[in-house]
Amino acid sequence: MGVAAAHGGAVRGAARESLAVPTWLFLLTGGGVVGASFLLASFVTDRVFIAGIHAWRRALPAPSRLLARVGQVVGVAALVAVVVLGFVGPDTPTRNLAILVVWVGWWGAYLASTYLVGNSWPSVNPFRTLASLLPSLDRSYPEHLGAWPSVLGLLGLVWLEVTSPLAEDPRLLAWVIVAYTVVTLAGCVVFTPERWFSTVDPVSRALAYYGRVAPVERTENGFRLRLPGSALSETRLVTGPDEVAFVVAVLFVTTYDGFVSTGLWAGLARTVVGVGVPPTGVYLGAYLGGFGLFLLAYRLATAVARRTCDTYLTPTELARRFAPALLPIAAGYHLAHNLGTVLTLAPTFLQVLAAPLSPPVNPTVLVVPGWFTALDLAFVLLGHLVAVWVAHATAYDLFPSRLQAVRSQYGVTAVMIAYTMVSLWVVAEPFVTPPFLSS
Repeated sequence: MGVAAAHGGAVRGAARESLAVPTWLFLLTGGGVVGASFLLASFVTDRVFIAGIHAWRRALPAPSRLLARVGQVVGVAALVAVVVLGFVGPDTPTRNLAILVVWVGWWGAYLASTYLVGNSWPSVNPFRTLASLLPSLDRSYPEHLGAWPSVLGLLGLVWLEVTSPLAEDPRLLAWVIVAYTVVTLAGCVVFTPERWFSTVDPVSRALAYYGRVAPVERTENGFRLRLPGSALSETRLVTGPDEVAFVVAVLFVTTYDGFVSTGLWAGLARTVVGVGVPPTGVYLGAYLGGFGLFLLAYRLATAVARRTCDTYLTPTELARRFAPALLPIAAGYHLAHNLGTVLTLAPTFLQVLAAPLSPPVNPTVLVVPGWFTALDLAFVLLGHLVAVWVAHATAYDLFPSRLQAVRSQYGVTAVMIAYTMVSLWVVAEPFVTPPFLSS
């Protein structure tokens, strides 16, 4: 069994079982749950209750500086190991520690920890650790670029992950990481590490946003415990159209990664290629077109919000404020998309870690039970329910009138219901090897 049954980070463990109910009924039920949660939040809660929920915090013990140093050492050691073993380790994906560290340990498990626990990436990030050892020219960053380079970077990285054998070819993975390291360190030298990782680097920015979903936050004096998602209604979390596009991209790329593994996509791709369109053009067209549709749907939703709540705020301002509510959706879908793979390949990871240069010929693979699909679907729904709550809290923060706050959510909730139904459908569909990609 390969780490990637077809493409990039969509590592797979076991096939999903078919749903016991008609798909249309299941999707309508999921969308109805999200819609009902909006109605419940609108009629049961009030401004004081919401403020109390979002203001709840509890101090946690501050970790020692030694722990931070250990995190830095582990991060750099993992980076070196991935590059070295990518070049000299076994060719078989499930026997190469570089492949397993990146796609099972980092992409699957570690990324999930950023929204389930808290974002430790600023301490673990090996690129930041290496950049701190280099001088900086401290050049001025072109402000007109904003965060758009990170949007293009995220779309580019996931495009490479989906359409190339990046999760099957250890050498290719090592070369990509080397190139990423060179570009990152060069950017830190030209500008500053703080500027690069906060504005340009797509990985750091994505993990920082995911960390806002988590229950643990870092403060100047240590750490605090908060309710999951309660930090997403803060006023300046998203500051402009560039960051709105980045948040939508975070949501879209995970959905696209799953969509190209469905039977519907396999049939469409073969049909379009059959009339003479190159496979790369088919995938790229769906990728860019899909992102455009996700972004357009969200912008239309905020335009509707402005009309329904009769406010002086512009659609751009409403898009900025409501954008963080999309992050729990992305987190829920990522967990549903990757948890099964992490559990399936966890024994493999441990066996290869124990002997990276001479791993077992047939490493152990865990078979998850058939009911695990129901758990995946629950993760998707939970993410959407948190998103509805965040949008509700944001609306009450924006508008003094309760009725105005409720009306402002009509368009956003409609888009969330659509996102819910798409996500549930993708998760519920049996895995199909994407055509025209290496497998």
